[in-house]
Amino acid sequence: MSLVFYGHPLASFCHKVLIALYENATPFENRIVDLSDETSRADLFRFWPVGKMPLLRDEVRDSTIPETSIIIEYLDHYYPGPVRLLPLEIDRALQVRLWDRFFDHYVQVPMQALVSNRRRPDGTADEIEIAASRTTLATAYAMIEKQLGDSPYITGEDFTMADCAAAPALFYAETLVPFSPDQPKLRAYYNRLLARPSFARVLDEARPYFKFFPYHEKLPARFRDAAE
Repeated sequence: MSLVFYGHPLASFCHKVLIALYENATPFENRIVDLSDETSRADLFRFWPVGKMPLLRDEVRDSTIPETSIIIEYLDHYYPGPVRLLPLEIDRALQVRLWDRFFDHYVQVPMQALVSNRRRPDGTADEIEIAASRTTLATAYAMIEKQLGDSPYITGEDFTMADCAAAPALFYAETLVPFSPDQPKLRAYYNRLLARPSFARVLDEARPYFKFFPYHEKLPARFRDAAE
């Protein structure tokens, strides 16, 4: 098979790319990386010594593609499907790229900081970082609520790369910092993403691994129970 995807079912950034792959039913080999296994680890590091996931390997073109947004743009160009994830028109494309980066930097990053602090030994959590991360998420939620307006997706009528970024970021973040009651558009958007078949498939595949999520007890019941 031409495309090999290196990732892990629990990782939110891996979810982002898997959504893009499933949106267009793109054929690929899903190679789960176990960093604790020397062979599995070496298989990833031989192509990308940084060791970060996800990573896409295109054997036909002898190309190694790291970084989620670059991977999705690569797929959109070389393996296009019925769902165009990055618009051709430049102003619309820039909006998609902007909100893609927004979800990565201002939802994913603070969410991951909260998770990292939860993993620390008792008494060693960085309370300043925790407070700053919660504030960033609250600010991001308010900006998303305003951006959505009457649109079903973050940049308008069409599902794009930005929504691929939004779905896993919001899934984990909402577990840690719930949406405010005065953010009905954000809540509706989140529910729309959960119902999207591509993301529903990603979450279903992640179910056996959710028990390893540090805030497992705060996940929605249907995911928490499935992991137990």
